[in-house]
Formats: sequence, C-alpha cells, structure tokens
Amino acid sequence: MGFGTIDSIPFAIEPFCWAFIFIVCAFVIAKYCTEKYFLNGLAVSIVNAIWMTIMHLVFFTAYTTNHTMEMGVIEKLVMPDEPQIVMFFTGIISGATSGLILGLLSYAAAKILHNDQQEVNALLM
Repeated sequence: MGFGTIDSIPFAIEPFCWAFIFIVCAFVIAKYCTEKYFLNGLAVSIVNAIWMTIMHLVFFTAYTTNHTMEMGVIEKLVMPDEPQIVMFFTGIISGATSGLILGLLSYAAAKILHNDQQEVNALLM
C-alpha cells in the first residue's frame, strides 16, 4: 500500500483495501503467533505507519498531485505553510489508531481460531 496510496489507489477505495489487509493480517497474526496477539497487531501497524509516513514524505510531490482533496483540507484547516509536518503527525495518529484496530482484530481472530481448534481436539479425544 505504500506506493499504491501515493499514486494508484483512489481515496474512496483506500478504506476497503485497508479493511481487507487488516482482516488478513489479523488472521495471520492469530495463526502464527503463540501469545500477545494484541501487541503483535499493534506493533505491525506502528511499523506500517512509519513505512507509510516515510513513503508519503519522500514522494510528497507525487502524493500531493494525486490527493488534491486531502491537501486542500490540510491547507484550509490546519497548517497551510507546513503540510509535511501535518502529514508526519497524521501518520503517528493513524498508526496508533490502526494499531489499536489491528490489535483488537488479531485478538478476536486468535479467539476464533483457537476456540475452533480446541473444539476439534475435544471431539477427537
């Protein structure tokens, strides 16, 4: 999504892409981690937010060219002279928020996967 959100994926479709990615990541975390599902989901999202923020800042010109609506909001409401600073802090906030969401989804997916496995083991014994 790092490069995709810069120039390919429209803002209207981006939330659906993130929802799909979050669900897949939650089940991968639940399947391959043995404990601390919430913290693993949180960590994955924070690392992803760092990566995404760096990509948006490095390719700032391309991002602003393809996201004129978002840049218009930044210029009108927040800090019109320093949009990169706004993007940096928005990246931190979105990373924390998405981390909470992915952490909760990972925890829920672990409960679903492990409860199903316990029921199957109980039936076999």
